[in-house]
Amino acid sequence: MTPVLYDRRSLLAGGGALLLTGVAGLLSPFRAEDLAPTRSMRGGANNYLPGAPVVERIGGGGFWMSGTVRRAGDGTPLAGQRIQIWAHTTEGSERDPWSHGATLTDAAGAFRLEMPRIVPAFGQPHGHLAYDSGDFETVFLRPVMRNARQRALEAHFVLRPV
Repeated sequence: MTPVLYDRRSLLAGGGALLLTGVAGLLSPFRAEDLAPTRSMRGGANNYLPGAPVVERIGGGGFWMSGTVRRAGDGTPLAGQRIQIWAHTTEGSERDPWSHGATLTDAAGAFRLEMPRIVPAFGQPHGHLAYDSGDFETVFLRPVMRNARQRALEAHFVLRPV
């Protein structure tokens, strides 16, 4: 068996790596506790219709809106939370009641709802999402797509308790 010899450089590098790993391990719980809540986006509440029904799909489908819902602070996934979704689509305006629907988050805090393809309104293809169930502060999002050819859009909520 060959003895392992350490020089000063390898000891310093190894000690530095151990120190950084240890410090990162100590700090990560504090960072998780500081997960900031999502702020409502400008224009997010445009054409909002309170009480849109929970649906399996909006219209004929062909486009997927998805995302996650977590609690501010610790980042815990929130199951059973209602997310309303609406947009200007190939089947209607964002003012039309049939262009609105809601879905619930699963056990991992994820949601996914199929809807008609989003088309540009005011020059931008975009969707609207709202958390409005009451256990947490209401948040309205208005994510803008890169282009109208996209077939999916994601939006993520971090919610602050009321």
